Formats: sequence, C-alpha cells, structure tokens
Amino acid sequence: MTHRRRFLRLAAGATVLAAGSRLARAETYPTRPVHLIVPVAPGGALDILARLIGQWLGDHMGETFVIENRPGGGTNIGVDVVAHAVPDGYTLLLVPQSVTTNATLYPHLNFNFIRDIVPIAMISRLPLVMEINPSIPAKTVAEFVAYVKAHPGKISMASGGSGSASHVGGEFFKMQTGIDMVHVPYRGGAPALVDLIGGQVQVMFSPLPESIAAIKAGRVRALAVTTAERSQTVPDLPTVAETVPGFEASTWQGIGAPKGTPAAIIDKLNQETNAALADPKIKARLAALGSIPTPLSPADYEKLIVDETAKWGKVIRDAHITLQ
Repeated sequence: MTHRRRFLRLAAGATVLAAGSRLARAETYPTRPVHLIVPVAPGGALDILARLIGQWLGDHMGETFVIENRPGGGTNIGVDVVAHAVPDGYTLLLVPQSVTTNATLYPHLNFNFIRDIVPIAMISRLPLVMEINPSIPAKTVAEFVAYVKAHPGKISMASGGSGSASHVGGEFFKMQTGIDMVHVPYRGGAPALVDLIGGQVQVMFSPLPESIAAIKAGRVRALAVTTAERSQTVPDLPTVAETVPGFEASTWQGIGAPKGTPAAIIDKLNQETNAALADPKIKARLAALGSIPTPLSPADYEKLIVDETAKWGKVIRDAHITLQ
C-alpha cells in the first residue's frame, strides 16, 4: 500500500511538472525564429497579408517570423508541409480559404485539413464583387437576375479557374437564384477581367482588390459585394444578400499549426493575432487591401472551417465542378 501511495505521488508530481514545463514553454515562446508557410507565390494578396501580420507578430513577440513561400498544387503543397511538420509552434500556416474547397476538389490529398491542422486565428475576410460588362442594362442584382432569365444560356460567367473562389461563388449564386449561365474558366483573375471589360464574357465574381481600379474607371459595373456585410472600400455597394437572402461567398485568411501544437502556444498566438487586428495601423492596411478584420477564437475559427468545408463541398458536388 505504501509503495502504491508513493507511486501515485510520483505520478501526480510528474503530471504537475509536465504541465508546468508546457506552461513555461508557452510563456517564453518563441525563443527562435518562427516559419510562416505561405502556400502561394510571392506578391499576391495572401503573401502581402502574411508579411504584414508576420512583421507585427515578430515585432511584438520578440522573434523573427520568417515568411516561406511554398506555392503549387492549388495551395496544397504548402498545407501539406505544415500538416506533417513538428507540432512545436515553430512552423505555422497562412491558411487560405481554398482549404475548404480543396477538400472536395482533390479527393486524394496526403492530408486532411480538419484532422491535421489546428486553427489558431482568423485574420480577415475579402469580399468578392459581382460585376458585369456595362453593355448589360442591369443596374441591380435583381435586374441582372431578370435579364439572365430573359436570355437563358446566353450569359457567360468568367472565373479565375475551375474550382476557384470566383467559380464556386458564381455557381452558388446560380443555385440560389435559379438562373442559367455558361461558365468560362481562365488561368487567373487578370485575364478573366480583361475579357469582361472587352465584352467576351458578361459577369464575374472577382476578389475586390483585383477589380477596384476597373470599377472606379467605369470599365465594369459593380452590382454588389458578396460578404454578409457591406465593404468599407465600396460602401455604396449593397450586398448580394440584400437581394438573395442567405447568400455569402468570400475569401478569407487565417493562421494554423500542425495538430498537436501545445494549446498554450495556440492561445498565445491567437491573442497576439487578435491584438494585431485591433492595431489602427493594421486595420488601415487591411482596409487598403479591401479586407475586413475578423478576429475569432480558435474554436470559432475551427467551426467556420468545418461549416464552409461542408457548404462548398455541396456546391462543388451539386454543380459537378471538376478540375480541368
């Protein structure tokens, strides 16, 4: 009996020491450079955002946040790197919204995002903007829907590629309104916008930063933004949901880590990221990018990812979207 009590005391002591060690690691974290894996090439909006947040975190946490671009595979290569990294808080992922569509578009990935990555913090949402060639007489979403119904099969919808945010967002709009449009995929948003301006296609759901110059110049006509709330960048534009209740489609960005990363480190990174989003300078930079700061707890961010993976998976299956 004495040996058993001694064993239990030793076991309890070991548990306390382990917990104390984990707490100490979290309090001193980070003690060396942190690698933030960005699953796209340098220069795009996702990369700019990573450098903005990484710089702030580095300045306020006392260690360098190294931005490491790992593009390819529709963002899957970079995600795979983090999914199989050591879960010690020193390899993080700049999470793209594409993880919610790739789960269905790529059925044979070497990882399962929801299983293998723990969400840390959401950074921001970026609206898509529903825009049309000015030759189409519609001035509102309702007028556009009526016009398409009056011209079935004659309206072409451009996208930045099959399975892209602009594609699945457009397919969701078609489902919600019961209209028929011909999808025309491009190799990126820029050539799609060129053809929208030229009238080769009639409508597009484009990330706001890609189109803001063309909108202001009157080369395309913006009808609405696709986020649940209006954008401060174009405050006079209504949301699609004001005409089509329940409609929401946007791109977003966040931070994640390999599953198994200590909870105390996850919580510390969440607090620091949310503090960054409250910084007036960061808020101003995000606004300039057309982004809406969206601080969430790790649990709320995880719920969003699970919900949107289910939502976009259904759209992809119902619209029979495949990668070309």
